[in-house]
Amino acid sequence: MNLFNDWRLVLLLCLSLGLAPFFPEPHLLGKIRWVIGGAVGMTPKDWFDLLLHGFPFLLLIRIGVLKLLKTTAFKQSSEASKKV
Repeated sequence: MNLFNDWRLVLLLCLSLGLAPFFPEPHLLGKIRWVIGGAVGMTPKDWFDLLLHGFPFLLLIRIGVLKLLKTTAFKQSSEASKKV
């Protein structure tokens, strides 16, 4: 099984790596606020840190989109077979 397609592992990564450290606020939320605020003073290290903590969430979104596309394609193919 491909690890990037295992939603349980990706969800675990989101809850651990994606949000760590948890206090005083999740690290990813602080980075996102920084970027929304104009990213003034962000160094390449901070951008890499944002990518590192955000990557599990990107994988989770990817899994959701693929699942949605697969479901939509299945519905379309079953409707097409009913018309024949």
